[in-house]
Amino acid sequence: IVAEAPPVPLASVRLLSPVANPGKIVCAPVNYQKHLDEVRDQSQLHHGNVGHTAPIHTAGLFLKAISALVGPGEGIALRKLDRRNDHEVELAVVIGKEANNVPRQDALGYVAGYAIGLDITIRGPEERSLRKSPDSYAVLGPWLVTPDEIANPGDLDVRIAVNGEERQNSNTRYLILGVAELIEYASSFYTLYPGDIIITGTPEGVSPIQPGDVISAYVERIGTMDVKVRAA
Repeated sequence: IVAEAPPVPLASVRLLSPVANPGKIVCAPVNYQKHLDEVRDQSQLHHGNVGHTAPIHTAGLFLKAISALVGPGEGIALRKLDRRNDHEVELAVVIGKEANNVPRQDALGYVAGYAIGLDITIRGPEERSLRKSPDSYAVLGPWLVTPDEIANPGDLDVRIAVNGEERQNSNTRYLILGVAELIEYASSFYTLYPGDIIITGTPEGVSPIQPGDVISAYVERIGTMDVKVRAA
C-alpha cells in the first residue's frame, strides 16, 4: 500500500516528534570541552553557579520534563522573555530496548535510532532541569534514522543557523562522553526503556533566540529541521 501511495510534499505536513510519549528525556550537560570553556568564561551562562561550570563527570546527567517535547512543526514558544533564551543543537538518541547496567561495548545495540535535538535553555541561576523544561523547549525531529544508516554516531557534523546566520558548527567526535558511554553511564543509575531519549550535549556557540526567529538545525546523515520561534 505504501509503495503505491502518491508522494506527499514535506512542506504540506506538520512534523510532530517522532517519539510520542517517552518515559524520560536524559540530558548531558557541558559534554563538549569548548562549550564547557565558554560556560566558564561567560557569566551570562554560568550566573555564578559553580555547578554549571563542572565537567560532565562531576555534574552528571539531568532529566528534562517530558511535557517539554514537541516536533519541529509545532515550533518553540519562548517564556521569560525578560531573560536570555538560548538555542542548543544536539544529536538525540532514542532507546530501542530495555537497558540496565549496559557496558559501553554493547550499548549501541540498544539504540532504536537517531534524531536532531534542540535543547532550548533559559539562562539564570536555577538548576538546569527547571530552566530547560518549559513546554516546547525540547524539539525532536525531523524523523528517526535507524542505526543501520548511522554506523558511527561518533563522527557526525552538527550545525545550527538562526535566520540564515551560522551559530554552531562542530562534530560529535568532540563529545566528552560519546553515545555508548552515555548509555553506559545513564543505565548504571536507572533503567532505560524503549522510547527514552538521550540528548547528548551541545557544542560551543550557544546564543540567544527571540520571537520571530527561524532555527535551522542540522546533523549529518539525519538532515535539517527548521523550527519557528514565537512568544508563549
